[in-house]
Amino acid sequence: MDTSRFFQSVQLGPYVLNNRIVLPPLTRSRSTQPGNIANPLMATYYRQRAGAGFMVTEGTQIEPRGQGYAWTPGIHSQAQIDGWRNVTDAVHAAGSIIFAQLWHVGRVSHTSLQPNGAAPVAPSAIAATNVKVFIETDPGAGALAEPSVPRALSNAEVKELVQLYAQAARNALSAGFDGVEIHCANGYLVNQFISAHSNQRDDEYGGSLHNRLRFLREIVQAVSEVVGADRLGVRFAPLFESTAEDRVYLGLVEEDPHTTYIEAIKVLEEAGIAYLSIAEADWDNAPTLPDDFRSEVRQTFSGRIIYAGRYTTERGAQTLEAGLGDLIAFGRPFIANPDLPQRIANGWPLNPVDPSSMYGGTEKGYSDYPTYAE
Repeated sequence: MDTSRFFQSVQLGPYVLNNRIVLPPLTRSRSTQPGNIANPLMATYYRQRAGAGFMVTEGTQIEPRGQGYAWTPGIHSQAQIDGWRNVTDAVHAAGSIIFAQLWHVGRVSHTSLQPNGAAPVAPSAIAATNVKVFIETDPGAGALAEPSVPRALSNAEVKELVQLYAQAARNALSAGFDGVEIHCANGYLVNQFISAHSNQRDDEYGGSLHNRLRFLREIVQAVSEVVGADRLGVRFAPLFESTAEDRVYLGLVEEDPHTTYIEAIKVLEEAGIAYLSIAEADWDNAPTLPDDFRSEVRQTFSGRIIYAGRYTTERGAQTLEAGLGDLIAFGRPFIANPDLPQRIANGWPLNPVDPSSMYGGTEKGYSDYPTYAE
């Protein structure tokens, strides 16, 4: 198999990337408690994978209400900024580029994760279904739980949240990140505003598709003013059909997902951001994105396009060859293979991933996967 396209340099905003292999956002729940602080173990983990041409952190909550899973890191306190500085220093010393993914889960949370045990916040007071959140039951131990019923944000609170995204972007720059990615996928807060299923507001942020995209537009604008549009990416997870009821929440399937997401991508094109990241459904028998949609994405968006989700080396190479994407992100393979770019370049076999150590824990199943040389 010809893997040479993976190793052609590519411009991403102001940066020249050494290769087109991406470490995508991967929640691992290893932050230090209390405080949800990035730590030296996390710095080791990211440094090990700095052979990627481009790296994006795990989802990082922009404020305390943005947390939906135990032990995930934030970027809203000084201690968190200082913790992430150790990560960015390690990655830069290894020669890679790293963006912070700005995350707010909205309604996909639980009162035990919220300040003062309050209800999670959302566009409308509609509970998330067919999804579990992960809560701490004892120090270092947790369990899955149903999300709590959220309360609807006021119009003023929505505008305050836009500024919280901007402040998180400032914090990311203070932590040494090269840019930021806004998490607008997987049924979380921005996705909840976009979807007619979860957004039943009757103000300027609800109703028509134009209004449901307003929150996205305002966040992109506010964050661009902080970091520059050329150091900003956005992640979507379009879902065109559901093959299993327990997956509907991931993309909040729209009646017309093609139109919804092309219009959303037009917002990004108008803003001139550096890249669009598309996370395809990655469960067994998941639907694939229609070819006409992928083609229109390319026609609509002039920045770089990253694809992720069940990508093998062969499928990634085909996507690059077809010109549909510019970079390919590998999730589980990168978890288990810190030297993944070298393995792709040389055709070396891959370590299998250990599903039991994906979330929470120690260095086991995190920073102790061997390189091929080891």
